[in-house]
Amino acid sequence: MLRLDEIHPVVSGNKLFKLRYFLDEAISSSHKTIITFGGAWSNHLAAAAYACEKTGLESMGFVRGEKPAAMSYTLRFCIQHRMKLEFLSRDLYKKIADSDFLDMLTEKYGEHTLIPEGGFAIQGSKGSQQIAHFVGQKYTHICCPVGTGTTFAGLINGCNDDAVVIGFSALKNLKDIADRLKKLNVDETKKLFFNCDYHFGGYAKKTDELISFMNNFYHHNKIPLDFVYTGKMMFGVIDLVDKNYFPAGSNILCIHTGGLQGNQSLSDGVLNF
Repeated sequence: MLRLDEIHPVVSGNKLFKLRYFLDEAISSSHKTIITFGGAWSNHLAAAAYACEKTGLESMGFVRGEKPAAMSYTLRFCIQHRMKLEFLSRDLYKKIADSDFLDMLTEKYGEHTLIPEGGFAIQGSKGSQQIAHFVGQKYTHICCPVGTGTTFAGLINGCNDDAVVIGFSALKNLKDIADRLKKLNVDETKKLFFNCDYHFGGYAKKTDELISFMNNFYHHNKIPLDFVYTGKMMFGVIDLVDKNYFPAGSNILCIHTGGLQGNQSLSDGVLNF
């Protein structure tokens, strides 16, 4: 396992890579402002808020859903690190990529560097491609969880031509993955496989089976997983090993993409770590 979760306590996992080129763009600009998007438990929002504060940038986060009566741990963290939050109805949030909405942002908030949800853009994929520098050439299969597809695309482009990059969907209905990879300029000659069998009901959904697996995995390996992304990926990898999916002699690398702060949404005692 490549423990990207250990890079930094906040900007951990794939977030550091996905944010890099957006941060560079904002730092070199005259406006020094970043606008981005996410849900109430978004790893991306938390990482962006912290990274912007540390690099002297202003940050604004548009949050999916009405303002809650009680802020989540993640949103409180964002506020503590100087991110200004705006809440959007779920219907309006669906339009955050529309040109009219983006024009409104510029008119209302001025010039800024826009980071799409989850860093889904060429800059995010290009940053994620650098994860491959830590992978090496010896692996036959490289596995990662998939949300927006940004990290998946970066790994496909960055890893050696002989390796199969396997993405495990954290969403139930991520049916446009081919279009997403195309938008991120994925090399069509690379070997890849997208698996959508281990989403456990959909994004941020969980079952007792998944939680039990995560607890057992930590007991035996002392590696914490999150229930949104890495827990589902590891469940899938081990299940596929048990089903003899991987050829004999395969050398499998799993990418731990961080996201552990999301476990704060669970009640005390649900996880044993």
